[in-house]
Amino acid sequence: MTSPRLAVRALILHENRLLLVNAWPGGVSDLWCAPGGGVEPGASLPDNLVREVAEETGLTVAVDDPCLVNEFHDPGTGFHQVDVYFRCRILAGSLSAEWRDPAGIVTERRFFAQAELARIRHKPDSLAGAAWGGGLLYDPLEVIVR
Repeated sequence: MTSPRLAVRALILHENRLLLVNAWPGGVSDLWCAPGGGVEPGASLPDNLVREVAEETGLTVAVDDPCLVNEFHDPGTGFHQVDVYFRCRILAGSLSAEWRDPAGIVTERRFFAQAELARIRHKPDSLAGAAWGGGLLYDPLEVIVR
């Protein structure tokens, strides 16, 4: 078994709507999540998050306080990831239909109202509480969903 992978994710509320991405090349899944990704050694968590958000959304953000720690695993492969979610603010940019993720992973980006989250598949389950709530939440280990 390998060590858990560390990732960072952004909770970006704009006009009381949460930015989510579909990170399934070719749209093979309808699962939505917060933008972000794996941490590269030698860079801070906020610096990694600024890079990931720019790659996945085209936006420049300021990283504020952490608000959620979530972890998940795949019992079949042993994959285990710990995501640290931070509240973020948009400093520059806007969502554009012409924008493309340079890695080709994110296929859709969209802002969702809180009520809309109940009608879409998203992870983690605690996403709305973290985005519209306060404090720091911990979402214990859960089995991966595809």
